[in-house]
Amino acid sequence: MTEPRKVKCAIVGSGNIGTDLMIKIMRTSDILEMGAMVGIDPQSDGLARAQRMGVATTSEGMDGLVKMPVWKEIGVVFDATSAKAHIYNNELCVRDGKRMIDLTPAAIGPYCVPVVNADEHLDRQNVNMVTCGGQATIPMVYAISRVSKRVPYAEIVASVSSKSAGPGTRANIDEFTETTARGVELIGGAQKGKAIIILNPAEPPMIMRDTIYALSVGGDEKDIERSVDEMVAEVQKYVPGYRLKQKVQFERFGSNRKLVIPELGEFEGVKATVFIEVEGAAHYLPAYAGNLDIMTSAGLKTAERMMMRQREVAA
Repeated sequence: MTEPRKVKCAIVGSGNIGTDLMIKIMRTSDILEMGAMVGIDPQSDGLARAQRMGVATTSEGMDGLVKMPVWKEIGVVFDATSAKAHIYNNELCVRDGKRMIDLTPAAIGPYCVPVVNADEHLDRQNVNMVTCGGQATIPMVYAISRVSKRVPYAEIVASVSSKSAGPGTRANIDEFTETTARGVELIGGAQKGKAIIILNPAEPPMIMRDTIYALSVGGDEKDIERSVDEMVAEVQKYVPGYRLKQKVQFERFGSNRKLVIPELGEFEGVKATVFIEVEGAAHYLPAYAGNLDIMTSAGLKTAERMMMRQREVAA
């Protein structure tokens, strides 16, 4: 029995995320293969590297991609540009029947975190990978909410090296916080979510660190700890450098010691604090850039599952 042919993909955006994703696909994927790398700067390192690796390139953006002979063979497009550019890029993909993995904060399609809800969206034309902070922290919020009656509030703080935040990330800071907070609610299961990002200029550059605070009603501490450990193991299947820094920390608030939250009122229950760090695989960028690695890994994992589903339906 012959092996199924790999599905050709295109990456739009030849910056850090796009270049790292290209190398991941070429080194690790049994389902996808590179069809084209797309940028707007002819001198970008991503385009130069793609050319050296034998990948077709264009520096004319999405308009250039649709003119390339390989376009008709492309099955899925990864967009690693910006929230604004994604709107136009997606219109062309919809027109030509191409699936799209959105690595920007545009969120035209539904939010997708592979270990939580990818199976619900494998037939969608466009899915959004939230943000790097969302990919790292939403699984932890979900791990807590799935063993609790409810999570009234969850807050995440994502701290990344300033060197790993390129111009695209810096131009989309507002979208980052808004999209991540919304993802904490819609996917993580929190009734109210908040997100904070810190660009740390420390030298040597620091690894990505994330802190998750979640207020749980009806959650047992042992159940929460077990659920978090299980979720960490699931994320490690596609991001090996994802790990707990220490055991989950708990603080309990009872009727004699209620926590008062502005705009939300009084809270009785368990506050769980989870500390995560994300070390990158260093396929293209240094290992400290785990924030980029978890985005590209999540996008690749989702695209592979999409194409596997497509094969199953076709069969």
